[in-house]
Amino acid sequence: MHRYRFLLWRPLQLLPVLLGISILTFIMVRAIPGDPARILLGVHSSPEAIARIRAQFGLDLPIWQQYLYFLRNLLNGEMGKSLIYRVDTLKLVTTRIEPTLYLVLGSVLLALLIAVPLAAAAARQRGKLADQVIRLLSTVGLGLPAFWLAIMMILLFSLSLGWFPVSGYGSDAGERLRHLFLPCLTVALALSAVLTRNLRASLLMELQNDYVTAARARGQNENRIFWRHVMPNSLVPTVNLLAVNIGWLIGSTVVIESVFAIPGMGQLLVKAIISRDYMVVQGVVLVFALATVAVNLIADLVTVALDPRVTL
Repeated sequence: MHRYRFLLWRPLQLLPVLLGISILTFIMVRAIPGDPARILLGVHSSPEAIARIRAQFGLDLPIWQQYLYFLRNLLNGEMGKSLIYRVDTLKLVTTRIEPTLYLVLGSVLLALLIAVPLAAAAARQRGKLADQVIRLLSTVGLGLPAFWLAIMMILLFSLSLGWFPVSGYGSDAGERLRHLFLPCLTVALALSAVLTRNLRASLLMELQNDYVTAARARGQNENRIFWRHVMPNSLVPTVNLLAVNIGWLIGSTVVIESVFAIPGMGQLLVKAIISRDYMVVQGVVLVFALATVAVNLIADLVTVALDPRVTL
């Protein structure tokens, strides 16, 4: 159980990370050209009306003072009020978590379902035609932009074949599954390309270890050796790579949600940036940062569970 001691102190690392992200986000958002009050009231608004809105939301205060107010509200469990939606930011962001969460989980699941069989086939057929084709496909997958691939998916599977909806989220579980399959597949294809290459390399290294030779000498079945011993040991670096790519995965959801019109946090973030809705941008970025750190913590847990030799 001592291998899990890092759980006692690792969450404390979350605090400085979130603090640094909140400072950078606060400064960068306010560096965006444009006045939120003018955007809210329109181009024909009077200077007096703009001044009242700026005073109401504290936009007329020095930036350091605005940040202190934001930090104080955050410690009290609040993120301020949205300038555009006129509702509490935390409640607004909470309503958008579910679509993004399903999109991320579905993308990771599909990516693993694609990457593990392909990597296994490539490693066991090293140098043969199957290996060459899989390596070529993974290389091509690395270079496909997410937005282009999403559009191609819509043209092929939605408009031409009519198998899946073009956009939207659906109202029940069955409809949501149909609406989210194409977005999840789009993200998974790009992510699986990275995972396939990494897992293939790990499998080839494990197949050369002495314990594999010893197991073969004892007459163990080749499939048992591969799936019982080689695959679990090879998954450790792949799990770590997946955790590192969570930031990229979140960035992809921003693009994918915009293309497929999914009402998630990515789409909310894009609209908030365009409308200069400072509070919403900060809230979404902080939730994304918290999710990224949490996923890395989960990856550490999985790494320790897969390999007893690892201590963190």
